[in-house]
Amino acid sequence: MSCRGVFIHFFGLFKRLHTSVPSVRALSVSQSVMQNVPGFLWKLGQLNHVAIAVPDLEKARSFYQDVLGARVSKTVLLPEHGVYTVFVELGNTKLELLHPLGKNSPVTGFLQKNKVGGMHHICIEVDDIKAAMAHLKEKKIRILSEEPKIGAHGKLVIFLHPKDCNGVLVELEEA
Repeated sequence: MSCRGVFIHFFGLFKRLHTSVPSVRALSVSQSVMQNVPGFLWKLGQLNHVAIAVPDLEKARSFYQDVLGARVSKTVLLPEHGVYTVFVELGNTKLELLHPLGKNSPVTGFLQKNKVGGMHHICIEVDDIKAAMAHLKEKKIRILSEEPKIGAHGKLVIFLHPKDCNGVLVELEEA
């Protein structure tokens, strides 16, 4: 086939592909809809981090630091949470690498079900953790501790039951 023939063949394929793809309209949220969001005594902030449970902390650390070139923190021991943790800086957020500290760690059970690791939880900032707790209890959202604990950043944190959060373990951290 000549160069011209190849061009015509591929142009025809492109034209068919281009015209067969349905158009997608962007969904926009009007100001009036956003103004109808109820006011709370606390405010939800930005995504702080996504936590990933890993069976081999040094291997995971090396991947993010040596392969992807990310800034990676030193390993921090958090006995009150039963984990070792490492933070990977991503500019607008962080990844938290979690590795179990002993057999009683909540991450141990997660890794028994997910041998290669995986997403463990997301962490979202709030401006007033006590007010958030009171509101969430009113809404029948289970909190996995009676009182907030000090988290990896030295700030108060709570965890919300995944069954009440669409299957996702949610950590709230006071900003």
